[in-house]
Amino acid sequence: MAEKFDVVIIGAGAAGLMCAAEAGKRGRSVLVVDHGKKPGRKILISGGGRCNFTNYDVAANNYVCRNPHFVKSALSQYTQWDFIAMVAKHDIAYEERDHGQLFCEDSAKDIVKMLLAECDLPTVQQRYQIDVHHIEKTETGFRLMLNTEAVECQSLVIATGGLSMPKLGATPFGYQVAEQFGLNMVPTTAGLVPFTLHKEDKEAFAELSGIAVPVVVEAENGTTFRENLLFTHRGLSGPVILQISSYWLPGQKVTIDLLPDLDVAETLTAMRDKHPNQSLKNSLSRLLPKRLIEALIERGDLTDKPLKQLNSKELAALVSYFHQWAIAPNGTEGYRTAEVTLGGVDTDGLSSKTMEAKQVPGLYFVGEVMDVSGWLGGYNFQWAWSSGFVAGQHV
Repeated sequence: MAEKFDVVIIGAGAAGLMCAAEAGKRGRSVLVVDHGKKPGRKILISGGGRCNFTNYDVAANNYVCRNPHFVKSALSQYTQWDFIAMVAKHDIAYEERDHGQLFCEDSAKDIVKMLLAECDLPTVQQRYQIDVHHIEKTETGFRLMLNTEAVECQSLVIATGGLSMPKLGATPFGYQVAEQFGLNMVPTTAGLVPFTLHKEDKEAFAELSGIAVPVVVEAENGTTFRENLLFTHRGLSGPVILQISSYWLPGQKVTIDLLPDLDVAETLTAMRDKHPNQSLKNSLSRLLPKRLIEALIERGDLTDKPLKQLNSKELAALVSYFHQWAIAPNGTEGYRTAEVTLGGVDTDGLSSKTMEAKQVPGLYFVGEVMDVSGWLGGYNFQWAWSSGFVAGQHV
């Protein structure tokens, strides 16, 4: 005889646990299963172990999705303020960082403990190191094979996440379930991920590893972000690069304003008037890290000479170079270091109000498995909480 539950949730991450807690509060019998040894593995390592669990300022434009309106309903049904209230209820100390980002003061473990406490209900069970071998639709819902046991449920929730960080157990399982039941997929790629550079650029900038510069970066589609850029051994990283990577396509360039707060023409002209014999290298080294200027001279992008020898054409070229430094990444570091997966289950096949598959009654998708990816800054966790909450009201 198959064991029977009202709801089976596959995936004990942020969205799955949120959904389980909400369904359990409604008195539904819930089984959460995961192939890992313990819950919330991605939560535990996020934000440097402090978990950037949401943001004070959350809106639909903080998300990448083929249907930009899809996220609105869930985000309004369960807001960042609702989650902040839950954090406060559990006496978890948190702090605000730049751009409204909220982090645990102590440890990301506090968020996992909170979610498990919310799931600590007589009707909610959790089982780990479970492999789901088979899923089929029945007249009353679904039948699954979990390891060697059969389980039946009315509602099935897929909360298995994306492909990012495979070392934490990421798999394409959720996509396979979607395809099994006829849902469309948006092609997946790594998002919020560092860029790698072509050989000559990588060699030119490898020595700059560890240098950070505040910049504005623009993708070819016009999206811009302002944050720190970090040079690495493999290429470019830092918050601004992670953000823009979600809007970059292979073969495209990104344009970087290396001096967003300065008028380069005005600044260099003033320097030339005051110190005409000062070299361009020494002048620019007052504005940007000296090693960066040396690397740009070494690769032939800049020519060092006394400022008094700069003609108007050369000055204009410097203005263009520093305000519109264009570089074409070779690629990204891929899912290994990506914080999210772009693409996934096509939201056109899902109800934005409930997360239920329109053509498959009782089948729900929550969190990162679908084609919704947030910006860096707590937005992906907020999507997990919001989508998990709304599904939990309907399963």
